[in-house]
Amino acid sequence: MIGHLSRKLRRFWRREDGNVTIEFVITFPAVLAVLLSGIELGFVTLQQSVLDRAMDMTVREIRLGTGTAPQHDDIKDMICDRAAFIRDCKSSLRLEMIQVDPRAWTGLSDTPDCTDQSEEVSPVRNFVNGQENDLMVLRACAMVDPIFPTTGLGGSLVKDAYGQFSLTSTTVFVQEPR
Repeated sequence: MIGHLSRKLRRFWRREDGNVTIEFVITFPAVLAVLLSGIELGFVTLQQSVLDRAMDMTVREIRLGTGTAPQHDDIKDMICDRAAFIRDCKSSLRLEMIQVDPRAWTGLSDTPDCTDQSEEVSPVRNFVNGQENDLMVLRACAMVDPIFPTTGLGGSLVKDAYGQFSLTSTTVFVQEPR
């Protein structure tokens, strides 16, 4: 009886049926995580590039638009009109602009002031319209949702309480004479 059972077990262990299934079960989650992380990275890069380009085009318009001094809401509208891939841009974008002295550089704080949809909207943090020949620093921060929030790259992004991560873009420009 024991010999019969041991022969059947030996035959069972020698069979190679199902090897592919086991390999698939072991490797598929890793391959899927890499695939989803690649898609997530592509969309994050696309949104970051769109935000950077919108900032560049808007700042160029501010610099070349002599005689006009666009206010916070105007600049925000210009950026959001150009940032097509950032969902709900006007409510998720926060701007910060300060005048800096090039000889005594202070710059902006290290942590950007982003909107947090789990909190009440706070007023404009720091927004100073410059005068002629002033050096200005403009920073935009947008909160966006990851595509795959629990898998791969989407799971490892630093997110707020609402599950969004921040995209920031900073630029420096000089106000042209009027």
